[in-house]
Amino acid sequence: MSLGQLTPSGDFLYWNEGRPAEAGRQVVVRWAPGDDPVDVVPAPFSARTTVHEYGGGSFCVGPGGLFFSNFTDQRLWRADPDCGPPTPITGDEDARARYADGQLSPDGARLVCVRERHTADGVVNDVVVVPTDGSTPPEVVAAGHDFFAAPRWSADGRLAWLAWDHPDMPWDASRLFVDDEQVAGGPGESVSQPRWSGDGVLHWVSDRTGWWNLYREGQALTPMEAEFTGPDWSFGQATYTFLADGRIVAAWTADGRSHLGVLEPGAPITPLDLPFTSFADVHAYGDGVAAIVASPTQAPAVVTIDPDTGRVEVIRASRPTPVDPGYLSTPQAIDFPTTGGATAHALFYLPANRDCDAPPGDLPPLVVTSHGGPTAAASRSLELRTQFWTSRGIAVVDVDYRGSTGYGRAYRQALDGLWGVVDVDDCLAAARHLADAKLVDGARMVIRGSSASGLTALLALTRGVFAAGASLYGVADLAALATDTHKFEARYCDRLVGPWPVAADVYRTRSPLFHADELSAPLILFQGLDDRVVPPAQSEVLVDALRRAGLPFAYLRFEGEGHGFRRSETIRRVVEAELSFYGQVLGFEPADDIEPVDIERP
Repeated sequence: MSLGQLTPSGDFLYWNEGRPAEAGRQVVVRWAPGDDPVDVVPAPFSARTTVHEYGGGSFCVGPGGLFFSNFTDQRLWRADPDCGPPTPITGDEDARARYADGQLSPDGARLVCVRERHTADGVVNDVVVVPTDGSTPPEVVAAGHDFFAAPRWSADGRLAWLAWDHPDMPWDASRLFVDDEQVAGGPGESVSQPRWSGDGVLHWVSDRTGWWNLYREGQALTPMEAEFTGPDWSFGQATYTFLADGRIVAAWTADGRSHLGVLEPGAPITPLDLPFTSFADVHAYGDGVAAIVASPTQAPAVVTIDPDTGRVEVIRASRPTPVDPGYLSTPQAIDFPTTGGATAHALFYLPANRDCDAPPGDLPPLVVTSHGGPTAAASRSLELRTQFWTSRGIAVVDVDYRGSTGYGRAYRQALDGLWGVVDVDDCLAAARHLADAKLVDGARMVIRGSSASGLTALLALTRGVFAAGASLYGVADLAALATDTHKFEARYCDRLVGPWPVAADVYRTRSPLFHADELSAPLILFQGLDDRVVPPAQSEVLVDALRRAGLPFAYLRFEGEGHGFRRSETIRRVVEAELSFYGQVLGFEPADDIEPVDIERP
């Protein structure tokens, strides 16, 4: 299961659990010292919002109770495990309204949140205040921009929020307001995570220096070539928090590694010695902090951390049984040369299985993968899909191509205007770098990608380097992405490719759909039929093109799945089908007892 949105309230900790065994239902769970975790949101409710389609910030808790956005109707509901079933606080007369990123007022009587209304004239976003008893309709308190995020009340009732407008994404340019007055941000500056300290001072993260650093009323607290936040794809990031004594505990990424440390007034930040490489949802709790942490060999877990001693207590692990370390591969961060005299980055995993040894002199096959987004980064936490390959004798390289986050604004913007070019170059360069170093078999390399990295994988398959490929709900037609996608990403390609329709020729050149006759290797495709981000039509058109080109391929479709697979049966079928596909193409018989995938051949 997945863990997210850790939230403290008094003695309690709350978090959201994504449960594949319950068809991906999102369940808010409550815990206090001495108690067992208990579900607060009962079935069939699911605490999941679809604002911006990617959601996040689906619940909040405070003196007024616990409030959540229910997936099936997107209404706001109030839940109390001691007072019967949840009750709605927004009406059903406007079934097209969605809510996210809420916070309760200091007195608990009002809830401020981002609202997204889907009307006949288009999608409208604003910030609204909702009475927690549902007695009156939502009241608009901020409007006039394309997008809003992070409305946050101070103890004395001031309200801060973020806003940005097309064609920018929040990591390109955003603005921070307090009661309608802009206090930070603008063109060329990305602002994230506004938060009020205990003494009523507004803090935020800004990349005005080229790095996402932490600020207190505009003053940099610890200037570093490091990133104290990530791209705001979803609501509710929390990478820093305030302790009662005035210190700040913060997480940051530098040189491809994540850290957690303590910042005292007037002093540099001091890293804590912890066995984790991923930190999220960092919040003050008791005398220390609570967070969701992970490492390449440890699955995400809710923990408490004593910032003075480094003592860690695990509250909830995403996997009840740890994976035997004898079957786990620990990644090596690598840098490698790529086109244009640049350097790119990746995590490299060698095969690892204590029960098996490769034949002497045999080099392993390689799976090249990369993150979606494309504005994102390779995960530093335990990735079971990666370990699935490495435990079966296959090496993996997870590429942080130019455009990835964690390396500063200049590296992030190196993809501007070049999506479908430098990302492909970097994946090819990573594969060749490892093959030239005799770490992998250059004749048995495959590439896979999902969503945005599906485009990268598909284009890379036209270069004659890879023996096979896989696309999971991948982008095949950039023009369709620009004209048939949701509001949040409707202008994303303006920066990555060029303004539509002025750059229509570039969109066609970069679209794998129009290079199907250049594909040089068999391909397997996976698609959710409820996908609104990359609609099924993109995969369907690509399948038609593959048939015309006479290439072997397999195509698996899944009812009830959207952009990213959530159901346990889907997740299992996808990974087993992909292994079967590679086995048939590369000429090996998987040791697993799995259902073979049917390959359509010319």
